[in-house]
Amino acid sequence: MNINFFFEVLIGGLLSGVMYALVAIGFVLIYKASGVFNFAQGAMVFFAALTCVGIMDKFGLSLWLAIPLTMLTMIVLGMAIERVVLRPLVNQPEITLFMATIGLTFFIEGLAQLMWGSQVHKLDLPIEDVPMPFLMEHFNIIISQFDVVAAGICALLVICLALLFSKTKVGRALRAVADDHQAALAVGIPLQRIWAVVWGVAGLVAMVAGLLWGARNGVQFALTFIALKALPVLILGGFTSVPGAIVGGLIIGASEKLAEVYLGPMVGGGIEGWFPYVLALLFLLVRPEGLFGEKIIRRI
Repeated sequence: MNINFFFEVLIGGLLSGVMYALVAIGFVLIYKASGVFNFAQGAMVFFAALTCVGIMDKFGLSLWLAIPLTMLTMIVLGMAIERVVLRPLVNQPEITLFMATIGLTFFIEGLAQLMWGSQVHKLDLPIEDVPMPFLMEHFNIIISQFDVVAAGICALLVICLALLFSKTKVGRALRAVADDHQAALAVGIPLQRIWAVVWGVAGLVAMVAGLLWGARNGVQFALTFIALKALPVLILGGFTSVPGAIVGGLIIGASEKLAEVYLGPMVGGGIEGWFPYVLALLFLLVRPEGLFGEKIIRRI
C-alpha cells in the first residue's frame, strides 16, 4: 500500500469532515437550546449560498459587500423563524416541532428560488483549488489548498462559537437553558431571547457552510442534501455536543473517503454516498446516545 496515497486520502477526508461538522453544529446549537431538531438547516445552507450569489448578480456588488449583506440576512432569517414559526409552538409535542421544521424546509427552498432563480450558479471565493505546493514537493501528497483554507475557516468559527458559549453571559445562559428550561426560567433567564440568539447564530453558521460548499460544488439545490450528510455526524457525536459534532465530522469525513478508495473496488464502487449511514446505523446498535451524548437509562 502506498503510504503517501493513504495519507492523501485520509487528510482529504478529515478536511471534508471539518466542513460536515460545521453543518452539524447548526443542528446541535438549536437542539441544545430548544430541543428542536431543525430539519431546515440544509435549506438554510442553500438559502445563504443562493442569496450571496443572487446579491452579486442582481445588484452588481462585489463578494466583500455581498457577504456582510448575506450574513445580516441569515441572522434575521434565523431570528424570524424562531419568532414566527417556533415560538407559538412552545410546549407542543416534539413531533409537532419536527414537522414544523420539515414544512419550513420546503418554504425556505421555495423562497430562495423565488427570489433568486433556480439555475445553477458558480461562486468564486478568493481561494484557489490547487494542490498545496509544500506538501506536494516534500511529501508527494496532493491536498487541495481550498480544502485546507476551508477547514481552517470552519475551525476558526468553531473556536469562536466555543468561546462565545463558554466565556460569555449568553453562553452561560444557553448552558443553563440546555440543562433545564424550567430552572432557567426560575432564575430569570429569558428563554425567548436565548432562543432568538441561538437561531441567529445558526443562520450565521449556515451562511459560512453555504459559501464554502457552494464554492466547492456550485450553488445549486443539491446543497440542501448537505444536511443529510450531517445526520451520521450527529449520530456518532451526539445531538447535544459541539465537540461531538467535530469528532463525528472527522470520523465520517475520513471513513467515507477511505471506504470509497479501499472498499469501493471490492463492491463495484460508489459507496461514499451511503457508507456513513451504514457506519452510523452500526454505531446506533452499540452506543445510541453518541460518543459525547448523555446516556439515558430506561427502567422497564
